Amino acid sequence: MKKIYIVALVVIAVVISILISQLGNFSTYETIESAKAKQGKTVTVIAKLDPGSINYDPVKDPNHLTFSVTDTLGGKMNVIYYYEKPMDMEKSERVVLKGKMENGLFQIRDQSGILIKCPSKYKDDPKAARNNLNASL
Repeated sequence: MKKIYIVALVVIAVVISILISQLGNFSTYETIESAKAKQGKTVTVIAKLDPGSINYDPVKDPNHLTFSVTDTLGGKMNVIYYYEKPMDMEKSERVVLKGKMENGLFQIRDQSGILIKCPSKYKDDPKAARNNLNASL
């Protein structure tokens, strides 16, 4: 067998193995009900934060934050985040959570498991948005 064929086969095998390893990284968004049904499996949920439910005491335990969220279908769940509270969490419109449902609680054990979706700074001031657009043209 020619060396070029062997090299081509090795390259194809490497490309296929990279593609297969990346397939596990693609995630879809789940509803709260489907997350509850997938106990112990890592899922990603988009939900609305209940600002009054945030419970964080940095003196007692700076790495323990609890709060509640509601999805667009009305499903509710309690969340535990094992890191410090993200800045401006109370101002968020939505949160993207990546974690596991365990013992009736959605647990986030990775610091990057929470993404805060804050409102646009131009939402309440259309004039500022227009001025910013005109300035960039």
